Amino acid sequence: MKFGVFYEHQLPKPWKPGDEARLFHEALAQVVLADQLGYDYAWEVEHHFLEEYSHSSAPEVFLAACAALTKTIRVGHGIRQVIPNYNHPARTAEGLATLDIISKGRVDFGIGEGATRLELGAFHIPAREKRAMAIEAAEQIANMMAMAPYPGYESKNFSFPCRNVVPKPVQTPHPPMWMACTNRDTIKVAASLGIGALAFSFLDPDEARTWAGIYYDIIKSDQCTPIGHAVNANIAMVSNFSVHPDRSEAIRRGHEGFEFFGYAVNALVAHDAVPGRSTLWHDYITARGDRTQEIIDAAKRTDGYSSGIGTPDDIRRHIQAFQDAGIDQVIFLQQAGKNRHEHICESLELFAAEVMSEFKAEAAAREANKQASLAPFIEAALKRKVWMKPLADGDIPIVPASVAKAQINQAAPKAEAAGG
Repeated sequence: MKFGVFYEHQLPKPWKPGDEARLFHEALAQVVLADQLGYDYAWEVEHHFLEEYSHSSAPEVFLAACAALTKTIRVGHGIRQVIPNYNHPARTAEGLATLDIISKGRVDFGIGEGATRLELGAFHIPAREKRAMAIEAAEQIANMMAMAPYPGYESKNFSFPCRNVVPKPVQTPHPPMWMACTNRDTIKVAASLGIGALAFSFLDPDEARTWAGIYYDIIKSDQCTPIGHAVNANIAMVSNFSVHPDRSEAIRRGHEGFEFFGYAVNALVAHDAVPGRSTLWHDYITARGDRTQEIIDAAKRTDGYSSGIGTPDDIRRHIQAFQDAGIDQVIFLQQAGKNRHEHICESLELFAAEVMSEFKAEAAAREANKQASLAPFIEAALKRKVWMKPLADGDIPIVPASVAKAQINQAAPKAEAAGG
């Protein structure tokens, strides 16, 4: 089992001067701490115009800072908006490769589409075509990173001429690819494309087992035809995260923020929005009422609290259930709503001190066994892939010079002669 931390950069109102800057710098400090404690991944989303819910519109900048400040934790786009209207595929390929170099080969590349009219409408993306547009772009991004030169591409969604897209990433053929998944249908799509599934729905272990079974059954079948130049067979599940020796205190610190996360996801799709006048937190608090004590009382009546919020023993059972269900990575959503920086850091430290090592001890052996069992299926999948044909040297088009005749600077030789 591997463990990650995840950032939307949520900033509920009211806002005070400096709040955005504080939010980002606290997140950087949390990633540095997670790196020091041995967490495996730091994931960052990309969203646009979703005030209060996500102020993470430039993940490439945040992840570059993370890479520069850390040593071993992997830095993941969870996800990058790959539709050309958001980010041209060549620019995404260049940015991924540069980040991979800066991080010394620690980048993971999750692909996404966007779901709200605030995003899709602003970038003129037809909602019914967004999935196909994202998959098309992602395949070409992988080709751009792996091929020298990239032969070029043309479709109704974007076109690009033959160019050698540089730099190339440290990881070959390119960083591992993932896909944002919110239901069983997208889990199936990710598996059919041979990429990892980033499951952003909060599931119980029984549901997780079902999702993992569907995913790996497809990976092992002839339905899997890789979109990239390698197969990344992994399924990661997002979980709430608030850990404290006192279960009631863990709930007081964390539950409200995670409940807001779920409320906001639905509201951004189902409710009208007025740019610059969002009321997400106000609406959530109004709809929720004061339920904290009710939730604490309910948790006290059970043998364990299994949502990722609770004592080290609670979360140990929570993680074990996911591991038994076949999940490869649990990604902790620790920064949500108004969760406080110091509480987040305390949770990261407590989990690392009392729980993480038990799962880390057997992670390498489990991964080796998994890769060995999947190897023949991955080999078969790569044989099914229709590869973009490289250009022979004689077929690489010549790009005409920018001017009719090169300009030669005559001043330097004259100056040299005069100096002599």
